[in-house]
Amino acid sequence: MDADEDVAPAVRSILDAADARDAPESGRVAVDPRSLDAAFAAAEADGRAPVIAEVKPTSPTTDGTRTEDPVELARAMVDGGAAALSVLTEPEHFGGSPEYLQSVRDAVDVPVLRKDFLLEESQLDAVEADVVLLIARFVGDDLADLLAAARDRGFQVLVEVHTREELERAIDAGAEFVGVNNRDLAKLEVDLSTFETVAEHAPDDVTLIAESGVSTPDDARRMRRAGADALLVGSAIMDYEDADDPTAAVQANTERLTAAESQTHDND
Repeated sequence: MDADEDVAPAVRSILDAADARDAPESGRVAVDPRSLDAAFAAAEADGRAPVIAEVKPTSPTTDGTRTEDPVELARAMVDGGAAALSVLTEPEHFGGSPEYLQSVRDAVDVPVLRKDFLLEESQLDAVEADVVLLIARFVGDDLADLLAAARDRGFQVLVEVHTREELERAIDAGAEFVGVNNRDLAKLEVDLSTFETVAEHAPDDVTLIAESGVSTPDDARRMRRAGADALLVGSAIMDYEDADDPTAAVQANTERLTAAESQTHDND
């Protein structure tokens, strides 16, 4: 793991928990993944903004824990036009689990990203997913080896970066999917200009995903204009606390963002 200590206390707690987590006992996985590129292309062909909708019970930046059936929420996101899903498997801080992801993946036909803080190769074997996340800042010099180990198991790999320097490391390691996190993990502050600044240095053959801070159709359009091939959206889609029907609210929230490019600014 990267020796960088300049992160928010909540993030340090997550990393410490990940570092202490026992290796899975299920053995090495082998995945036949659903294509993320194909899912994005299908969304665009259908006139939708490619969105990876995130199913998460809770997080350090939200209040409370959601108790709705994750499978029903996932289906609502797909019905709302999500090209892919992201599912949390981090247990202590996000309320996720490998079983949580498995139940969602079994219920949908779109690619599913495993969202977790993976620090070593053995952690890749906790559950089959179509895509796994590697955060460049936290895996440090192990990025290339972990990326290769994930691909050897069949995973597609989303490498998360926050700076131009991390982008360069991701490209040097062979990343094909790069997520630019608009959230600064040192301060937990979100700035959409982060994607704009970093994305302009990305090569054309890399699939770019804007992560964090996309809350409105206008945000979605802004990120797409800046070069985002897709958007990873969690909180804005999972915002249903006051809704009488959570699944209907999640579907409507997803539709609002996937339809962003066909909406006018007056619809925001």
